[in-house]
Amino acid sequence: MSKQIGYVRVSTLDQKTDRQLEGVKLDKVYKEKVSAKDTKRPELKKCLDYLRDGDTLHVHSIDRLARNLLDLQQLLEGLIQRQVTVRFHKEKLVFTGDDSPMQKLQLQMMGAFAEFERALIRERQREGIASAKARGKHLGRSKKLSKAQIDEIRKLVAEGHEKKALAAKFGVSRQTLYSVLSA
Repeated sequence: MSKQIGYVRVSTLDQKTDRQLEGVKLDKVYKEKVSAKDTKRPELKKCLDYLRDGDTLHVHSIDRLARNLLDLQQLLEGLIQRQVTVRFHKEKLVFTGDDSPMQKLQLQMMGAFAEFERALIRERQREGIASAKARGKHLGRSKKLSKAQIDEIRKLVAEGHEKKALAAKFGVSRQTLYSVLSA
């Protein structure tokens, strides 16, 4: 008996999945909060493994499944070869393997737009990082040890104190301590 399976994805933890596939009767739903930069997503993998011949995969929109045209085409082709129907609700597109040239064109165009949007997001992110650096903002994790602490550690090591004990005293791993000493 064929099943109605849903795949729901948002990019960040604070986004909600509620509106996607709302009102669609589904037997099982796979949800995840992760970027679609590639297809290495745990819930997507589980979903793809679960799908069987005759099942229908419901996805809110094309960009929820993939943000890369090649990934999108490969996912869709693999599902169709397995006799899985794919339904994109927002775009009102259904793929069964008997697809018209117009459907394929629409998929490719929408997939290209999703990929373009991902590229714009990455470009804005790089610009934001460059701007923050130019303004002298510290990016990344803050340093575990201050300059004064590093100087004190170096002095204590020179006096013969055990590095393992110093790492514990300053609340850092031995690897962090060795990294600081080699810098």
